[in-house]
Amino acid sequence: MISLSRSLLLFGLAAVISAPAAHAQSVTGAGSSFAAPLYESWGEIAKAKAGLGVNYQSVGSGAGLNQVVAGTVDFGASDKPAATALLDAHHLYQFPTALGAIVVIVNVPGIPAGALQLDGSTLAALYDGRITEWNDPKIQAQNPGLNLPDADVAPIHRADASGTSFVFTSYLSHVSPEWKAHIGAGTSVAWRDGAGARGNDGVAASVKETVGGIGYVEYAYASHNHIPMARMKSHDGAYVTASPKSFMAAASQADWAHASHHVVDLLDSAGDNAWPIMSATYAIVPIGVKPETKRFFEIGLREGEQEARKLDFITVPEAVRDDILAGWPH
Repeated sequence: MISLSRSLLLFGLAAVISAPAAHAQSVTGAGSSFAAPLYESWGEIAKAKAGLGVNYQSVGSGAGLNQVVAGTVDFGASDKPAATALLDAHHLYQFPTALGAIVVIVNVPGIPAGALQLDGSTLAALYDGRITEWNDPKIQAQNPGLNLPDADVAPIHRADASGTSFVFTSYLSHVSPEWKAHIGAGTSVAWRDGAGARGNDGVAASVKETVGGIGYVEYAYASHNHIPMARMKSHDGAYVTASPKSFMAAASQADWAHASHHVVDLLDSAGDNAWPIMSATYAIVPIGVKPETKRFFEIGLREGEQEARKLDFITVPEAVRDDILAGWPH
């Protein structure tokens, strides 16, 4: 039989062992793979500064929105902003956390990295099957100095419901009447050609492994994997290299003053040097969200700007950030 003193000792030890778990603070999130590098970086800052454990699952924007609606995560993340009616129906608060670029990655034999030039209508034709060979005259006309190979085009798209796909197909709908009429924009569309891959990382890996491959990913996935990126024709007619400078040129065109719920349109922005495929990425949280979630975003938005820039995201303007935090729901 266990003595009373020994029982008290065992109880005390159990309380000491379980105390850290009882006081552990954690935040769970899911959604956009476009924004995954940002939230993972902010999670490290939040852990160091506030002891917050952040578990973010890169499952795609569609799944992230579904999970926050279902209440299985503390925040969802989407590159496609949720409709006001959905936010109101499920008592959700949405705000942008950063701006980023989607780039076109290619694996074309014999073409130096960064040398290939494309305009939006040609890009649409590469994805809807109207252009099937890399030495097609429409591509050659934009690249008179390149010896384009007689190689099949292998378009790769997202297989999951993706905010990156929404931004990419919205851009194609903007610049190509054929694409808009027959395919349109969405997190998932009826792709006419090519193979699917899950997440930005999956598309990046597939293009890297596929001769003749072309894909679309968030810039960090292309730069970190050293995959050649095509130069894209800007709204004003210049071929632009994907770079922080061209991303900032596009971001500077954001009309925050007239943005309902902080939703801005950055596709095909004016300016010779403006990268044409830019988007904000959004967080969605329940109204009445737990304090740890707000603390995570306070730290990220106020103290994570340098890390965001290292990942080549453009931070939201200070006034917008302050407005987001001031309007945080209770």
